[in-house]
Amino acid sequence: MQIGKHKFENPLILAPMAGVTDRPFRQLCKQLGADIAVSEMVGADSFIHGSEKTARRANHEGETSPCSVQIVGTCPDKLALAAKMNADQGAEIIDINMGCPAKKICHTLAGSALLKDEPLVERILTSVVKAVSIPVTLKIRTGWSPEQRNGVKIAQLAEQCGIQALAVHGRTRQCMFKGEAEYETIRAIKAAVSIPVIANGDITAPEKALMVLQMTGADGIMIGRSAQGYPWIFREIKHFLQTGSLMLPPSTAEIRAVLVGHMENLYQFYGKERGVLMARKHVSWYSKGQRGGANFRHTFNNLDTADAQLKTANEFFDHLMECA
Repeated sequence: MQIGKHKFENPLILAPMAGVTDRPFRQLCKQLGADIAVSEMVGADSFIHGSEKTARRANHEGETSPCSVQIVGTCPDKLALAAKMNADQGAEIIDINMGCPAKKICHTLAGSALLKDEPLVERILTSVVKAVSIPVTLKIRTGWSPEQRNGVKIAQLAEQCGIQALAVHGRTRQCMFKGEAEYETIRAIKAAVSIPVIANGDITAPEKALMVLQMTGADGIMIGRSAQGYPWIFREIKHFLQTGSLMLPPSTAEIRAVLVGHMENLYQFYGKERGVLMARKHVSWYSKGQRGGANFRHTFNNLDTADAQLKTANEFFDHLMECA
C-alpha cells in the first residue's frame, strides 16, 4: 500500500481516538509495530484560533515518520486552512474525520453526521486536497444508519476528489459501538474504488486481522480499542501475517517496563499534574486481567502525584513477578 511517498506492506494503523492517541501513545504503538498512528481529532476552529489543548493534540515533535494529523469540522474553508497550517508545521498526512459517532461531534453536524450530506462531503474533500501538497486520507463509517449505508458512494466520491486512502469502520453512526462490526460493506467499498482501503472495527487478535483482510480484500488494518492497554497487538499481528505463527504474549517484566516508560512520557508531555490524570486511564487498561488488578486500580486512581503513581505501579509489578 502506498500513501504519497510512504509505502507499506500489510500496514497496521493505530486509529485516532479522542483522549487516547496523544503523542506518547502514538510513539509507543509505532515502536511496537504500528506503521501509522493517527492523532486525536483536531477541531479545525479551535486549531485555527490557537487553542493550547488542540495544539497539543497535533503535536508530533520527535515522532517517528509518517506523522498523520486528523482534522474535524464542517466548514470546507476552515478545514482547508487547518490542513495547511498542520502541513506547514510538519504533518506528513492529513486525515479527515467523517467517522466519529460521538453526540457532541454529530450535533455540530461534523464527524459521521457528514455522511448524510454528500454535496458537503464533496466540497470539504475538494477544499482540503487542494489546500495541501501532502496526502489527504479519510476515515468514515459504513453510513449514517443501517437503512442509509452509503459507504460505497462516499468512497467513490473520495476517490474522485483526490483522497489517497480510506479507512472504514464496519458500523454505521447509529450503531455507535454496539453489536458486531460488519465487513461486507468494506468489501463492497474495496471493490468499488482503486485507492487503498483500510478495514477497522472489532479487530482484536492476529487471527481476526487475517480473517478481515481475506474477507474484505482490504489493503491494511486499523486498530483502535484493542490497543488500549495492549499496544503489543501491532507486533503480534505483524508477526502472524508474516509467519503464520503466534507470538508469545509480553512477559510481566516487559509489561512493567512499557507501562512505567509510558507513564514517564505522559508526565513529560503533559506536565505532572495533567500527566497524573492521563496515566490513570492507561494504567487501568494495562492492569486489566492482571492478578489483583482491581484492587491495584482502586488504589492507583486515588493517587495524585507522579511519584506515588510510579511507586505504586512498581510495587504492584514487584508482587506479580514474585508470585510468578
